[in-house]
Amino acid sequence: DVIVYDIFSPPVASRVYAYPTVAAYSIMQKTYPEKYKTLEGQLTNFPGITDINDPNIIPNLSAIHAFLVVGKALIFSENKIDEYRENLYAELKDLGLTKKQFEKSIGYGEIVASEILNWADTDFYKQTRTYPKYTIQQDDKYWKPTPPDYMEGIEPHWNKIRPMVLPFADIFNPPPPLKIDMDPNSKFYNELMEVYRVGKQVTEDNNDSEEAKIAAFWDCNPYVSHHKGHAMFATKKITPGGHWIGITKIATQKANLSLMETIYTYTLVSIGLFDSFIVCWDEKWRSILVRPETLINQFIDRDWIPYLQTPPFPEYTSGHSVISRTSAKILTKILGENFEFLDTTEEKYGLKARNYKSFIQAADEAAISRIWGGIHYMPAITLGVEQGNKVGEYVLSNLNLMNETLSKN
Repeated sequence: DVIVYDIFSPPVASRVYAYPTVAAYSIMQKTYPEKYKTLEGQLTNFPGITDINDPNIIPNLSAIHAFLVVGKALIFSENKIDEYRENLYAELKDLGLTKKQFEKSIGYGEIVASEILNWADTDFYKQTRTYPKYTIQQDDKYWKPTPPDYMEGIEPHWNKIRPMVLPFADIFNPPPPLKIDMDPNSKFYNELMEVYRVGKQVTEDNNDSEEAKIAAFWDCNPYVSHHKGHAMFATKKITPGGHWIGITKIATQKANLSLMETIYTYTLVSIGLFDSFIVCWDEKWRSILVRPETLINQFIDRDWIPYLQTPPFPEYTSGHSVISRTSAKILTKILGENFEFLDTTEEKYGLKARNYKSFIQAADEAAISRIWGGIHYMPAITLGVEQGNKVGEYVLSNLNLMNETLSKN
């Protein structure tokens, strides 16, 4: 909720999800060392955390506290975290913990939170805040800011952020995008016209078609502006990564997982999201490919508007396609191939829940929604799925957190 309120961009939001979860897992792992493995030596430059050395420490409480302390350090609206924490701890104190247990548990959580934040400080995020903004290039092939707000490009230096599991940002580069060619017989022109035709049809359906409903459900644009005459207002929504964190919540609750199993699941998903955004953004700001909306308005139909508002960053590859497939691969490994769930994540934003037979089905729908929304060419979607698949497989193969697989089908 705070991430939505503070309007974090999709890549930055993935960072806000990952570090608090790593803090919580690191503490809980020490309670179950025979089943769960430490992150030390598995995450890049991760030094590990201080051991639990006092019988009065309640790891569950320490993990929750570390999660909230790290999370508070990464957001803007700190008062919202403080209010939530005060209400939560008032409830927890009724569970019979002694004052010493409570204080020792909170104190240990503070120590671990500090250690995690010190590690986070070395991921090059703060340095990239000082880097120059993207300078618009005039050639037709390059991305340009899009209507209605013509916002500057988001996070052009995100590939400098240290991955958690992947060795480097460009490990899974897709083939270069097709060369811009406005010859009606060219392959690129046909792809552009596909976006135009499909987008036009979805817009004309006026929210009634299944394609329109799917596009809206997976919009996940954290900042959508609305213009009426001289008035403008914005709608805050969840990010793409936030949607998959929401799915993780739904799935872990449906599977009735324990606190440790739940944190384990969140940890794998959030780390996968973090690394997949780095991979995707590395390609986006290498190819800097122009969005369909720009070329359609310039060469085909100056009045055409995509069904969804085009996000402010280059086109290739599709972020939804990459991060959705990564998340789906990880959740499938943990909870099974045929895990059916009702996705209620978008209900608070006025969208009807959708049912999925599997995580892969949900990821496929998230990917194809981007052409129906009029904001991606098809290759960005198909190759984005491939990219996300590779990230998911790499994380699962190289981040070994459990001595046995959960079987919660």
